[in-house]
Amino acid sequence: MAGCAGQGSGGGGDETNADGKIVLDFWNGFTGPDGPALEQVIADFNASQDEVEVKANIMPWDTLYQKVLTSVAGNDGPDIVAMSATRMPQFADEGLFIPLDDYYEDPDNDTEALATAAVEASMYDGNNYGVPVNYATMMMFYNKDLFSAAGLDPEAPPTTWDEFAAMVPQLSVDENGDGKPEQYAIALADHETVPIFPSLLWGTGGGIVSEDGTTSMLGDPESIEALDFWVSLVREQRAAPVGLNGADADKLFQTGKAAIEIVGPWMTTGFDEAGLNYGLAKPFAGPAEDAVLADVVSMGLPANTSDEKKEAAYKFFAYWNSPEGQITWANGSGFPPTRADVADQVTESPYPAIFGAPEVADSARVLMPGVAAGGPILETVFTPALQKALNGEGSVEDIFTEASTQVQAELDK
Repeated sequence: MAGCAGQGSGGGGDETNADGKIVLDFWNGFTGPDGPALEQVIADFNASQDEVEVKANIMPWDTLYQKVLTSVAGNDGPDIVAMSATRMPQFADEGLFIPLDDYYEDPDNDTEALATAAVEASMYDGNNYGVPVNYATMMMFYNKDLFSAAGLDPEAPPTTWDEFAAMVPQLSVDENGDGKPEQYAIALADHETVPIFPSLLWGTGGGIVSEDGTTSMLGDPESIEALDFWVSLVREQRAAPVGLNGADADKLFQTGKAAIEIVGPWMTTGFDEAGLNYGLAKPFAGPAEDAVLADVVSMGLPANTSDEKKEAAYKFFAYWNSPEGQITWANGSGFPPTRADVADQVTESPYPAIFGAPEVADSARVLMPGVAAGGPILETVFTPALQKALNGEGSVEDIFTEASTQVQAELDK
């Protein structure tokens, strides 16, 4: 029987194409320069198969998150969905995904080769609900030409918060004195982006929640110290504009209007194509810790997945994380491979080695892994509180002490 698994027809059905292959609708948000690399791995998988065909359905991450909740609950969603592993516990907690522990128990899937942090990022309540697509650390991109123009050494980016703060007066340039710089020291987004701002709390030993995910840390003195430092830099020193989303921050750096951005490897292609003369370095360390934000995207299966589609999806997962799949992915995207044993075979791009360097990987941390309320905490508590503080609508201590109570309420639900 011929059929089609286009958008909205996934989930529990067992559609096949004209060749009799099971068709899997794969929702993901790789809309950037990494999208073609993802589609190449899928094309290679499909060419290798006579049983399964994967169709990529690429959409912005925000759109994906909005659609997945309703479509999966209504049995009208994707067959495979990729999302930040930080968000996966929320969906698992709501019963929308199935555990994938049996995937890891099958030695044929070669999961022992995968980076432990990439695998554990999708754990929730003792089960694993995801298989990694990527494991990306966030690095500091800095514009060497802007450093030179400011009289700074273009080969000596800041290594600590204090070094960065000392450079802000030279890197934020207000040529006409209207209080709105034409060039900023850093492009630092406060919403719709990988959570760079929340991760800065680690620099003083603070955080949003405790490591076991049970206790709010947002009102702790260490967290307030970190937030006060960064809010003061932005408000008083004009280190960054207020109100940037992720795309705004990327554009600001890409157009030479910001000297620094902390972002993942997916932007390397865009910055290269823009002709930027940039350097890459480990993000500057806080006074207590030098933790680097790592973001893991994992693939999950909706709760109504049939055994036949689950088996088909497992074939794709195994190919994606195979040496062949990971070499193609890393060469095309700039992401480090999910398995270290192929690192020396990634020769077409220099970036996987930089983003996966041991001194970076050793400091890498995932934000709120295994916390079901992680997504709502970021969206409904942390980001609004941060924006309130950046807009000067109260003291940092008052705003985040109150927000901490809300975080605890989310954790206690």
